[in-house]
Amino acid sequence: MVLHDPVALRAMCDHARSEGRRVGFVPTMGALHDGHLALVREARSRATFVVVSVFVNPTQFGPAEDFSRYPRTLESDCARCAEALVDVVFAPEKDVIYAPGDETRVRVGDTAAALCGAHRPGHFEGVCTVVAKLFALVGPAVAVFGRKDYQQYRVIDRMTRDLAMPIEVVGLRTVREPDGLALSSRNAYLSAGERTRALGLARGLSHAVRAFESGARNAGHLRSLVLAEVTRAATLIDYVTVADPDTVRPIFDADCIGERALVAVAARIGATRLIDNVVLGEDPAPIEVCA
Repeated sequence: MVLHDPVALRAMCDHARSEGRRVGFVPTMGALHDGHLALVREARSRATFVVVSVFVNPTQFGPAEDFSRYPRTLESDCARCAEALVDVVFAPEKDVIYAPGDETRVRVGDTAAALCGAHRPGHFEGVCTVVAKLFALVGPAVAVFGRKDYQQYRVIDRMTRDLAMPIEVVGLRTVREPDGLALSSRNAYLSAGERTRALGLARGLSHAVRAFESGARNAGHLRSLVLAEVTRAATLIDYVTVADPDTVRPIFDADCIGERALVAVAARIGATRLIDNVVLGEDPAPIEVCA
């Protein structure tokens, strides 16, 4: 079922809970791929009534970003959701989420400050605002997010706990193509040559994983392994950062890491901005490389 009316969405979620069913929620911007469907499967494993939202959120895009050309494929998205046994697709118009006169935003903190937050001013404020609105409509639920957008997952988890929202936030490991490229709706923008170059992100992260598994703990050394591959691949690098996996605060190059560390990358391949990451101590290497 496809709904556009938030009142109808709230009523259906309330009715499901009244029947003793648990609501699972997967917020998306559409252009669904196998990574999104993995989120749906995870939600289905934790809940008995699954909602997927499809909404390209304007407040998380900067003035020079790709809002106007972001892929919009609602018909095929709904078909994929039906195949995945989604109970409700919520596809609101902009004025439903941001009514005329709308002025309230969710202020984010330190978890959003580094990495993408430093390069995309206002991005996480827009993300948290729309997710908070969607959480309010869906009500108590388990919400599943992909860890490819690792900082987003942590920022939303922080918001949910800080504001005492009745939502359990679950982060699902990055889903990748067979060659290791992280699945993303923006991969559709890449030419064949750019897609080959984009594998440099996964290759660099894989070198860091192998080095960590071999005992390397210096943050600067691990970062340099990733940076070398990304530099060869990228048109422009926003960041290659080693950070605390819980707070997303960067770790200085001179420091040694403990049992876990986030290694995160954002770079442009041609005109397309891609992100990727691994959590050392948790995630496998995206591709096979020599240590």
